[in-house]
Amino acid sequence: MNPRRASKPIKIGNVTIGGSAPIVVQSMTKTDTYDVMSTIEQIKKLEDYGCELVRVAVPDAKAAKAIPAIKRGISLPLIADIHFDYRLALMALEGGADGLRLNPGNISDPEKVATIVRAAKERSVPIRIGVNAGSLPKSSNPRLTIAQRMVEAALQQVRLLESLDFDLIKVSLKAFDVPTTIEAYQDIAQKIPYPLHIGITEAGTPRTGIIRSTVGIGTLLYLGIGDTIRVSLTAHPREEVIAAYEILKSLNLRQHGPILISCPSCGRAEVDIIKLAEEVEEKLLKIDKPIKVAVMGCVVNGPGEAKDADIGIACGKGRAILFKKGKKIKVVEEKDFLTALMAEVERF
Repeated sequence: MNPRRASKPIKIGNVTIGGSAPIVVQSMTKTDTYDVMSTIEQIKKLEDYGCELVRVAVPDAKAAKAIPAIKRGISLPLIADIHFDYRLALMALEGGADGLRLNPGNISDPEKVATIVRAAKERSVPIRIGVNAGSLPKSSNPRLTIAQRMVEAALQQVRLLESLDFDLIKVSLKAFDVPTTIEAYQDIAQKIPYPLHIGITEAGTPRTGIIRSTVGIGTLLYLGIGDTIRVSLTAHPREEVIAAYEILKSLNLRQHGPILISCPSCGRAEVDIIKLAEEVEEKLLKIDKPIKVAVMGCVVNGPGEAKDADIGIACGKGRAILFKKGKKIKVVEEKDFLTALMAEVERF
């Protein structure tokens, strides 16, 4: 794995992004921002799963006016997502937003951007320049690839912010196409010192979206690129947070909550290992401590993998062996597989 790219640290609320700070996990609410109680409830659920930054859509003045009330009801830093109308950014700042996301594809007028920047600078609020492949500003060079146009759009906005003596900048360049996204991030990573927010936009439902996001985000992280991530899914945002931490855990970049090792099952299995693994996975979601749990279903790799985990179960016909740190604890009957395993996890 490549060393992580050096970047200038910034703070959004009490969360540091970039520099030597851990890679930050963020998500975005799926509620109507104007519905304050529903938005607060969803943000609190996200926090329960380890979300560290949360973004809300601000499509109109009603949503912008809801920000103060939302801020009072949550503890996570709040980022306002702004498109088209620069005045919404000003309202969000007045309402106490901890960060802004601006899309140079639909807010590009230098005077309007400058007005936002001055207000953000007064409050020391960072701005993310959020470039999307689907909403790029017009390019002066028609020969550029999509990735090159994304980088061009981001750099133009960066230079504008820098000309206003503003450097609380974070940048993202997202596309649905994974190779395009990787190309754009690799290019801009060499050209600016600011932290990068990475992700694959419009990735899809969990079944396909997690795969697409993992390939894109995982590749960039392996290359040392990325300071904060969001897995964009057509699902409850808790699934985004869970997937983000699984990506980070798989690269040994963050330890957050349990790691589940489970065999895929095959004709050698003499128990329903798929059902058992799914039940264990659901129960592990409620645990935030780092623990490695193995659920294995046959004699070929089962005992070895189970011994390698903090807590493991190697299942056979009607009975299973429980292991703790490589040592056999006891033999349990099939009806007790789940309860016995989770009892040991809780004790651990």
